[in-house]
Amino acid sequence: MLAKQTLLNKFFGKKIERKNIRNSQILSNNIRSYMVMPGQAVWMERDYSQFAKEAYIKNVIANRAIEMVSTAAASIKLELYSINSKGVRKEELSHPILKILKKPNPVYAMGDFFQALYNYYQISGNVFIQAVGIKEAPPTELHLLRPDRVAIIAGKGNIPEAYRYITGNQTKDFAVDRITGRSRILHIRKFNPLNDWYGLSAVEAAAYSIDQHNQSGAWNQALLQNGARPSGALVVGGDANNGGKLSADQYTRIKQQIEEQFSGYENAGRPILLEGGLDWKEMSISPRDMDFVQAKHSSSRDIALAFGVPPQLLGIPGDNTYSNLQEARLALWEQTIVPLVQRTADSLNNWLIPFFGNNLELVPDTDSITVLAASNQSIWDRVEKASFLSDKEKRAAVGYPAVAE
Repeated sequence: MLAKQTLLNKFFGKKIERKNIRNSQILSNNIRSYMVMPGQAVWMERDYSQFAKEAYIKNVIANRAIEMVSTAAASIKLELYSINSKGVRKEELSHPILKILKKPNPVYAMGDFFQALYNYYQISGNVFIQAVGIKEAPPTELHLLRPDRVAIIAGKGNIPEAYRYITGNQTKDFAVDRITGRSRILHIRKFNPLNDWYGLSAVEAAAYSIDQHNQSGAWNQALLQNGARPSGALVVGGDANNGGKLSADQYTRIKQQIEEQFSGYENAGRPILLEGGLDWKEMSISPRDMDFVQAKHSSSRDIALAFGVPPQLLGIPGDNTYSNLQEARLALWEQTIVPLVQRTADSLNNWLIPFFGNNLELVPDTDSITVLAASNQSIWDRVEKASFLSDKEKRAAVGYPAVAE
């Protein structure tokens, strides 16, 4: 139990306390959301900077899994459709919404913006988007806010009172309409069973595996740097002359010889010559004894699964869940990427569309995804053979806009 707690403290760091600007009680990160009164600032329970450092920056498996998902998700185009009074949809090729999505702000283009959005979502479990513009008017720019700089001001029920953004010494509150729940801030979050306000990061679910993988890398690095440094003890044989001890000169000479001739990767595997009654006693545990490689692969698989990426696609051996890479890629797109993009589109439809009207809808263009082509083709074939469906019903069944009869 003590080792488990030590591991947690190392990965997540010390608990951080923030003071509510309303001068109410200090809220610690270990206070659950159901103990928070309306009007108090609620901060994320885990340290976002530790998530980013340990997973995205230091861990190659987590970094690659996050990048693989975010890059692929950002490549899916969001199409805009208008819906008339009869429910007939028509694709819009030119509209202010498409313009703002194509270039959300002067810094980010569409691909960069959505890739950063999906990165935040996976690392933090939370995404905050600010609509910049005149109050009540359609936004002219969209900006991503770093999750650890946003505090949710608790409101009555499950609707926040405001979102508080803090950077340096500057603080800005974005009010939330208590009736409609609308705000200039969009909060997209993963489901968290223990928090009413913040989403659950995939990094938290993979915390132990990420820590184990990082420690394995650090251990391996130390092994390479000290590969031929004797991992044991030199025992001096005792006799009537030395009594089992070395003289000061002998000790200094042997120590210098070991450091110069047997330390470092360039001297790895170099045999050591023992003389004068010296004997070598092995004291370390070998990588084979620790099952080092298998443990590292096991941690890698757990990390990949936490982010919804089949381990095969990351080159992790020992996982044969899918018979080939094509099946693994299909599973990645169907189970992870497409649902993530669809959820993002749903959130934008609920938040961004009402600024421009209520007869519009953003839809992911999944037809252009080559990996899904075979799966889509089988669906189209089955629908085409369904003689009991009208053309309008067939189009609706495969996700295409209805046409006027």
